Amino acid sequence: MSAVAMLAVVSACGALGGSEEKPTGAAAPGKVEKATVTVGLLNILDVASVHVAIKKGYFKEEGLEVKPEIIQGGAMAIPGLINGSLDFSFGNWVSFFAAEAKEAAKSVDGLKLVSDGYQAKPEMFLILAKSDSPIKAPKDLEGKTIAINTFKNIAELTAKATLEANDVNPSKVTFKELPFPDMEAAVQNGTVDAAFMVEPFISRAQRASGQITVLDAASGPTADIPIAGYATTGKFVKENPNTVAAFQRAMAKGQRDAADRPTVEPLLVEYAKVDKETASLVHFGEFPTTLDATRLQRVSSLMRTYGLLEKDFDVKPMLVTQSGS
Repeated sequence: MSAVAMLAVVSACGALGGSEEKPTGAAAPGKVEKATVTVGLLNILDVASVHVAIKKGYFKEEGLEVKPEIIQGGAMAIPGLINGSLDFSFGNWVSFFAAEAKEAAKSVDGLKLVSDGYQAKPEMFLILAKSDSPIKAPKDLEGKTIAINTFKNIAELTAKATLEANDVNPSKVTFKELPFPDMEAAVQNGTVDAAFMVEPFISRAQRASGQITVLDAASGPTADIPIAGYATTGKFVKENPNTVAAFQRAMAKGQRDAADRPTVEPLLVEYAKVDKETASLVHFGEFPTTLDATRLQRVSSLMRTYGLLEKDFDVKPMLVTQSGS
């Protein structure tokens, strides 16, 4: 079955069975069990909501202090959550679902999803090449090397799905791991032929190096695909229900406000280290304010299609619903 057909089936069927969890004892606001929490983040547009919530005092209002810890990708967050060096972490849904399907976090009662983070819109997931590169169209990527931030994540999944939708065999493309900040230079010096970038690195590469779009990886079968969110462990949820609920309330406000460009642009200059003009050019995705199992199940089903899951996987038991919802 093609990716497009599979997605149509998913849309028609909705989510599989299962039930979300609620933090025990979190029905009403209570004193947080852990006042300072370490949160794994990437220096990308997708996490703007956390920086908004810090800047506007939403975490402080909930009795929390957030300490950001920079990671390279969602896959890198999982060991930190398991060993306790991270209390919460941003990460792509693919990495979180794959880890949970393999019971990688069984020792800490599994991974739990506490907040949605980001959803795709056009021109915010682009494969770029040099301006003078012979690579002009998706078909030109066959036999070439594309940089992605980590393997077996949302970047690889959406790249493969959109390559196939453009009559390119994904097995004829080589993926190479590189951090997002290093991709522009790697394309320019020929270390890779193209790179899968996100904002604000897309706008910076286009503006500073004149790099061109070869493929929008959030189009066709992956249009509006949920990208990433925030996770913790089942153990942390059980031991810190009020902390989790407080984090969720602050994040809901941050997600809401992150849709406002004038709020986010100056923060991008601060945490992503881009200039004001580049920040003004970035393409925004969506910042959903609620976790929705039906939407997230779409990612799981696409993973099954492309071999990133060995069997059907129900995401609903991973969800921790917000206090009062």
